Amino acid sequence: MKQVQLLSPIKGQVIPLSDVKDPVFSQGMMGKGFGVEPTNGQIVAPVSGRITMVASTLHAIGFATTDGLEVLIHLGIDTVELKDNPPFKLSVQVADEVKAGDKIGTMDLAVVKAAGKQTTVILAVTNTADKVAALTPNLGNVTAGAVAAQVDLQAETTTAPAAAAVTKGNGGKYDDLARQIITNIGGAGNVKSVIHCITRVRFYLKDESIAKDDVIRDLKGVIDVAKAGGQYQVVIGPAVNDVYDAVVAQLGPGFGDDDASAIASEKEANKAAWKKMTPWQKVKHGFSALIGVITGSMIPVIGLLAASGILKGVLALLTSFKLVSATTTTYVIINAMGDSVFYFLPIFVGFTAAKKLGSDPVIMGIIGGVLTYPTIVAIATTGKVTSHLLGMGINATFFGLPVHVASYSYSIFPMIAGAWLASKLEPWLKRVIPTVLRMIFVPLLEVIIVSGAIILFLGPIITALSGALAAGIVKIYELSPAISGLIIGGLYQVLVIFGLHWAVIPIVANDIATTGHSYLNAIVSATMVAQGGAVLAIAMKSKVANIKELAWPATISAFSGVTEPAMYGINLKYGRAFVTASIGGAVGGFLTGLMHVNMWGFAGSLIGFTSFVNPKGLDFSFWGFWIASIADIIVAFTLTYMFGFSDEDVKNVKTAPKKKHLGEQAA
Repeated sequence: MKQVQLLSPIKGQVIPLSDVKDPVFSQGMMGKGFGVEPTNGQIVAPVSGRITMVASTLHAIGFATTDGLEVLIHLGIDTVELKDNPPFKLSVQVADEVKAGDKIGTMDLAVVKAAGKQTTVILAVTNTADKVAALTPNLGNVTAGAVAAQVDLQAETTTAPAAAAVTKGNGGKYDDLARQIITNIGGAGNVKSVIHCITRVRFYLKDESIAKDDVIRDLKGVIDVAKAGGQYQVVIGPAVNDVYDAVVAQLGPGFGDDDASAIASEKEANKAAWKKMTPWQKVKHGFSALIGVITGSMIPVIGLLAASGILKGVLALLTSFKLVSATTTTYVIINAMGDSVFYFLPIFVGFTAAKKLGSDPVIMGIIGGVLTYPTIVAIATTGKVTSHLLGMGINATFFGLPVHVASYSYSIFPMIAGAWLASKLEPWLKRVIPTVLRMIFVPLLEVIIVSGAIILFLGPIITALSGALAAGIVKIYELSPAISGLIIGGLYQVLVIFGLHWAVIPIVANDIATTGHSYLNAIVSATMVAQGGAVLAIAMKSKVANIKELAWPATISAFSGVTEPAMYGINLKYGRAFVTASIGGAVGGFLTGLMHVNMWGFAGSLIGFTSFVNPKGLDFSFWGFWIASIADIIVAFTLTYMFGFSDEDVKNVKTAPKKKHLGEQAA
């Protein structure tokens, strides 16, 4: 019989597993092992092998050895609840190879104790039944890396290769248990969301009082029921992954919280990488992270935006050729179909940005509703301006405080900033508000604070920046139409990303209202064509099916005057394509300004060609529009096809498949 040694992962006193103050471990449900009461926070690898799992909260690490053992070390008890102030720092990640005794991280014992948690470090061989004949701990004081236990392997497994780190699902084996659990916690209607750790399925319930604790405890396959941290915890043991899968399958989409682990892991990885960066690298990383959040928040609604953009383009054609009058109810109905997703965009972006950043999607959707509430929109668009401050029109008061209420329909950046604020605010609120009051007061305070922050602070800041940009754009245009075309054509879509392009809209509207035409809007139109030219190149070049499926409608949408699907769905997401599109926009804008192309309508891009027809008679503006647009497309298409995109870019930004392994979070 082959014998292997397990090292102590930390300095302290080795105790029997039965003395560990966690019933799931102490009763051997996770396998044989031992505990260590630590006296020092340095953590080392207890075995040689491969890292198979790192919990999102960093408090649990899995190893696979060449002898086929699956070893789990669990740092502290209930330390999963310390995710907002993790006391752990790890220097390893999944797939790393380690040797027994290697330093792999630290555990801040003082922080764990201050939070009222046990510091006991637990080691368990999770595939004990298949691999272990006996495990004998060396009780007493040990140093980190000293031999803490001997393991006698079962004879038939002495030459077995390393076991797979991920336990597979078991088909419908746990469907009945999942069904009974859901029924006895009050049904799917009582569930807000559900996550799991290495032993427990953790439900966030709307009303814990209606859950039948005793009935659930008596279910075959359930070990116990616990309530802590606002969670209703059903203790399962090693089969937790399978039970969780069955629960989520029956609850349906939107309940599972697999993204939570990915979000937390990404945050921890970013923190570690940040410390090693130079100042310039930090700037680049910060900008990349911002673009990632923006595109990630927009991706779920890109298809709708593309479809709506095409519909708006069709409506523009119908009105241009006098087939539908803008004064008829037909126009109103079709316009509502095409415009609603843009008008209420803050609601959708609030929901998707919250999922991306880890705040509550429903609450952020409500905040988006606050910003698009009819009376708020009315104040922003028709409210009386009583004074000016820092270039902003004061059109409202809040408890006597003068306020500039901006229009947030069509906007995304304020909601993304709000979702970020909510992701910081929510954990704090949950810590300070008693559990029995959280269901009401967390959303109440979050809606008040985040909505107020956007309306009272973020909105005015964006307005001030927009005003400064508008003044600068006017000065540049007055200096030289060609130079202004080059600059605006190259940078306008960057303004769109941050919602600052609204500074240009009033200038265009005022031009058309007072003179009947707008040279500036002609330059803006060129930037739309360039985005379409770039995404057209990607549609034709890419061999990736889902890229082509998105790129073709995004191309049509951009040529119909709606660039968001092209930008957020493709060009901005893959980086270089947005740069090449912007170069195309700069060329198109330069030619538009150089040839003094004028525009007599709002509708731009290719679909808006009739806007370049002078009502007094066809002049060179119409032909200049086509010359600039063709140049736009040629430059953006060629640069993007040659330098701006390859299918390799898709692989580089593609999210890795989610793995449900034993210990995404620990008990």
